[in-house]
Amino acid sequence: MAAPSTTLLIIGASGDLTSRLLLPGIATLLAAEPDRRVEIVGADLRELGDAEWRSRVETAMAAGDPEGAAGKELLRTTRYVAGDATDGDTLRALIGSIACDRLVIYFALPPSVTARVCTALAEVGAPEGTILALEKPFGDSLESARELNALVTRIVPEEQVFRIDHFLGLYTVLNLIGLRFANRLLQPVWDRDSIERVEIFYDETVTLEGRGYYDTAGALRDMIQSHLLQIMAMIAMDPIRSIHERDLRDAIGAVLRSARVIDPAKDTRRGRYTAGSIAGRGVPDYVAEQGVQPERDTETLAQVQVEIANHRWAGVPFVLRSGKAMGAIRKQAIVHFTPPAHIPEGFGGRDSGDRLVIDFRPDGFELHLTTNGRGDPFTFEQTVLRGELGGGQLEPYGEVLASILDGDPRLAVRGDAAEECWRIVEPVLAAWAAGEVPLDEYPAGSSGPADWRTS
Repeated sequence: MAAPSTTLLIIGASGDLTSRLLLPGIATLLAAEPDRRVEIVGADLRELGDAEWRSRVETAMAAGDPEGAAGKELLRTTRYVAGDATDGDTLRALIGSIACDRLVIYFALPPSVTARVCTALAEVGAPEGTILALEKPFGDSLESARELNALVTRIVPEEQVFRIDHFLGLYTVLNLIGLRFANRLLQPVWDRDSIERVEIFYDETVTLEGRGYYDTAGALRDMIQSHLLQIMAMIAMDPIRSIHERDLRDAIGAVLRSARVIDPAKDTRRGRYTAGSIAGRGVPDYVAEQGVQPERDTETLAQVQVEIANHRWAGVPFVLRSGKAMGAIRKQAIVHFTPPAHIPEGFGGRDSGDRLVIDFRPDGFELHLTTNGRGDPFTFEQTVLRGELGGGQLEPYGEVLASILDGDPRLAVRGDAAEECWRIVEPVLAAWAAGEVPLDEYPAGSSGPADWRTS
């Protein structure tokens, strides 16, 4: 019996996302799972010749095993169609030209264009079992997220909608769950009585680098509204019965519904990089970058303090920060434990508290514990215990694409969670638009404005 055939239809296939992430992700997936069969059909407004499209796919396949049977079959069958997918007749013809057991439509498009294509698709109709995969951001406001959710669920059921957050690769998700719930030392102290604060960082050395869309988004919308709030929810969620998608996504949703920024004017910061140097490379001022409109006051560094108003976490600040053009890459969560109520008299002071540092990509952890000082046992110092967490063979997009092709929604953001994330950040966006929070500056290649508190 032949294996079910799957076609991945990428709308927006001529763009950077497809060449840089989607196609290499498929390549690494096929190298790891050589028995998997998938056809790729690219579609976009731009005219691309057959040879140019195949060259792009072949270049991407080099990231995996281009000589393998799966890679060769993909290269043999792949094709590209030029056309306007927001036009109903064009979209109907495109979908009608595809014969497969399962169709996955991947929207490698800005949110506004995705909405227009979905409007056309709702009129045309999708084959039974079709999966829709949408890149973040999911809308650009709470209202637009609700409208988009209502639109896509007119086309297919919610369980066939995959809102993509590649930061939540399968191993990252499972490592967080395993570390939290499979360790007797951590599970009993994972609450407000033992944890003082939690910080989640996603600092990057990359700059604007031609991504003109970023100037209409900024760090808050681009990273905190999606990636970091999802990671926060997994760190803070209550114990779950299983790792099945319903249990996992219900627990994430419960945290997000309890989350809020109490005072956007006091509990948030924003900044923008100026000219500087990163790893010896000169970086121009953000406002001098091509496509930037300075009057937008777009932030390249954002920090918000979130409260989770439930019994487990009331009063514990969750600080979320993300920035571009930073001096070093920092992708981690830091759990700061509450100091002990009493230390016997006669010992020296503690320089810093105990903490658990969870690193993402590569996945690992550090446990910082207070111990007696070397050379003077009446003083304290920090001893660091390091460990590696399991990692997969696939890049994050490979893991995400595997879950989409398999119809496993555990890595997808559910519609209610996407709406809650917008609800959390909208008061912050309003305060920033009203000028209630100053736009600080920091040199590219630095750790941010000097007075920003970081661990």
